[in-house]
Amino acid sequence: MKAWRVHEFGSFREQLTFAQDVEDPKAPSAGVVIRVRAAALNFPDLLAIAGKYQMKAPLPFTPGLEAAGEVIEAGPQSRFKVGDRVMTVALWGAFAQKIAAVDAACFPVPDGMTDAQAASFMITHQTSYFGLVHRTALREGETLLVHGGAGGVGTTAIQIGKALGATVIATAGSEEKLEICRQCGADHVINYRTDDFVPHVRKITKNRGADVIYDPVGGDVFDRSTKVVAFGGRLLVIGFASGRIPEIKANRILLKNMSVVGLVWGNYQFQRPEMIGPAHQALTELFEQGKIKPVICAELPLEELPEGLAMLEERRSHGKVVLKVD
Repeated sequence: MKAWRVHEFGSFREQLTFAQDVEDPKAPSAGVVIRVRAAALNFPDLLAIAGKYQMKAPLPFTPGLEAAGEVIEAGPQSRFKVGDRVMTVALWGAFAQKIAAVDAACFPVPDGMTDAQAASFMITHQTSYFGLVHRTALREGETLLVHGGAGGVGTTAIQIGKALGATVIATAGSEEKLEICRQCGADHVINYRTDDFVPHVRKITKNRGADVIYDPVGGDVFDRSTKVVAFGGRLLVIGFASGRIPEIKANRILLKNMSVVGLVWGNYQFQRPEMIGPAHQALTELFEQGKIKPVICAELPLEELPEGLAMLEERRSHGKVVLKVD
């Protein structure tokens, strides 16, 4: 089969090679082989290729975390059958024509969902669902502030926040990206490059502040977010796209009765795997009701993976970039 391969860690521009004769994967006993129809790109793909991801792949390896397609081989103990449409999340292996996956990491694709949407459905939607439902318990009528609103997790946080009945304020760095936030349902948008979001959030909330702040950016954005957390509010730490890991003094947490909550969704796969299936079902229902929809900014052929990764690295994307696999 054809697949992208990494033989040495480093920049994707130097270390990615497109191989024509990679050995086909074999189905696990309780798993499947999927003919990949689409694979979604994620920022951790850049880290994995560079050897900087939290779990290093064994060299050589095929990168890629998310894929969708149809089952072409099922193990004797698999709950799936040949022909089933499934989506999967893996540590690596998605940027290829085929991928092997255990049943626990596979989920059915709902009717009406395209391959590209299915490949984009797991990581970002599950992250926002766990963050807003399980970690911060966002309630109807509360105010949610989403930073990086046009990004992969940001677009899902806006949509899920609206589905939960919140008023959503979103920040983004250009007029084009602000429009993406509006299309996802944001009630208010702020260009963080031209405006300080702090006074705007105070004005929108009548000085009350945001009940939940969804922060995948970190750095100065985190620091300034502490100024607009409502009394009893929750500041959700998703990541540090800015490159700086911030710190907070405990007296600030004390005085506002606020909570600072962290989330690495991938850890739930190992620590609480029984929670992922019900979350997928809840998200599937929201999709079928038309309340959420993956935002895809580009669909590229498998052979153009380097261009897709460059879009992520250079912040030229919004939502998800997807590879279509022949």
